[in-house]
Amino acid sequence: MNSSSSQSFAKTKSKWFLIGTPILIILFGLIGLSIMSSMAQQPEKKPAKTLATLVDVMPLQVQDVTFEIESQGTVVPRTETINTSEVSGTVLETSLKFKVGGFFKKGEVLLKIDPITYEVALLEAESRVESMQAQLIEQQARAKQAEDEWGLTGRTLEEAPVLALRLPQLKKAEADLKAAQADFKEAQIKLDDTIIIAPYDALITEKFVDIGQYVSVNSQLAKMIAVDYAEVRLPIKQKDVGFIDLPKINERQDKSRAVTINSQMAGETLSWHSFITRYEGVVNNSSRVHYLVAQIDDPYNLFNNEQDEELRIGMFVEAKVAGKTVNNIIQFPRTALYGSNRINTVTPDNKLDIVEVKVIRTDSKNVYIKNTIKAGHRLVLTKISTAVQGMSLRVKGEESKAPKAPKKSPEDDLENTQVATTQVEVK
Repeated sequence: MNSSSSQSFAKTKSKWFLIGTPILIILFGLIGLSIMSSMAQQPEKKPAKTLATLVDVMPLQVQDVTFEIESQGTVVPRTETINTSEVSGTVLETSLKFKVGGFFKKGEVLLKIDPITYEVALLEAESRVESMQAQLIEQQARAKQAEDEWGLTGRTLEEAPVLALRLPQLKKAEADLKAAQADFKEAQIKLDDTIIIAPYDALITEKFVDIGQYVSVNSQLAKMIAVDYAEVRLPIKQKDVGFIDLPKINERQDKSRAVTINSQMAGETLSWHSFITRYEGVVNNSSRVHYLVAQIDDPYNLFNNEQDEELRIGMFVEAKVAGKTVNNIIQFPRTALYGSNRINTVTPDNKLDIVEVKVIRTDSKNVYIKNTIKAGHRLVLTKISTAVQGMSLRVKGEESKAPKAPKKSPEDDLENTQVATTQVEVK
């Protein structure tokens, strides 16, 4: 009985030993870790260093600027004509170039209309002229004879009645001859009108008739455009008008007001020289813009061969109109303008100065202002999230170099080594 009790006690003691030993080890480990942590040297706390905002800047230079006013428009012909027939008949013949895209020089034949009817009418008119000429000769002879007979009476011609001198018959014969000559001229014109010619150097854009087709008076034959020069109607905003030397509405055309016409083609920008030929002189009621008209000579490069590419009618183009030159202004990127009239500048001692400026003009890229900036100030190009007047700034390329760390003495190295050794031994 006692032996069984001893064995049971021994088993219980062994069980508690197995459970308690790991707990004690963990407990002593935590205590030791806590002691070691309290004995370890704490690192020296350094105050946080706040750096000023780093910005890009550019100098503000006073200069004279010749403005370029940007606009756009569509190339249109200076003249567009619908050629109509002044006679009737069947189209007998057309030029090989009588098709859309065909080019005709002034006076070249486009087509011919059957002239037989008008040739007959011309012969009839010619015969009437000859008949009236004969009648006039007869009446002139009779009038002369009447004068001679009146002279036999011994009285003067002033006393003779008009019928006795056959003056009415003579006047009628003269009038009949003039009417016959007018009919002859009209018949000649109509016969000439059976041959349709180009009224100017022209490009056919539409044709409405062909060989064998019957046309009547006022029938449309073809639509054509002049190609000696083209025009672009350019809208100019009210705010830009003051920067352009506008021609007067009665001013004679000259080429002093230059315009550059640009168009994108095959990934390249093509340019043509142009000039302002006139100002329309009115303001559009709906858009409130002014209109200038630019002239481009020889757009299809047919006469001078100065351009490699054609400026075709209907193309949409951009234009830069040479404007006035304004003195003593400052130009800078538009992204540096905040609101309508504020810019950020940096003073010579790298402090922020928020300046209100007088904006003369803005375009898609730049802002132009009057020279009211203090000497030595530079424009801040970097956007500052919270701009405060007088705050310190760092300028890129001018950052002060960081101070070098002080050299360590041998005693410091030895002390650090001892500390590290001690820490290792404690672990």
